Amino acid sequence: MSDLRYEDFPARTYDKLRYGDTDRQGHVNNAVFVTLLETGRTSVLHQTEPALLKPGQNFVIARLTLEYRAELFWPGTVEIGTCVKAIGRSSVTFGQALFQEGKCAAVADSVVVLVDNATHRATPLDDAVKARLTALMPP
Repeated sequence: MSDLRYEDFPARTYDKLRYGDTDRQGHVNNAVFVTLLETGRTSVLHQTEPALLKPGQNFVIARLTLEYRAELFWPGTVEIGTCVKAIGRSSVTFGQALFQEGKCAAVADSVVVLVDNATHRATPLDDAVKARLTALMPP
């Protein structure tokens, strides 16, 4: 993921930075980057119609890798780009990037797994969900 642009991502959202997100150095705390990435994933997984989840199911994060490329600063907003990189039997791999004023501040890959709430075990993604996620793969 080099030379990334926000517009290159099929799923796009943003988050407003808060004063409380900053650290003693005056920039956004590294831990907040993870929360911003969560905003991007949840906008894909939980804020779509029709819902991707059936009753009794949930997505859990299994892996997250994050590369910091630049600082983020308050006040302002962060643009969050998300794409689907791979779809497994019960998992989805997302590629994401954070941007502020057109500059890429971080890139990340994360894997989420669909689980059954009663058994806490992975459960297969159905074909309709796979088709909707496939639409978020880059060309």
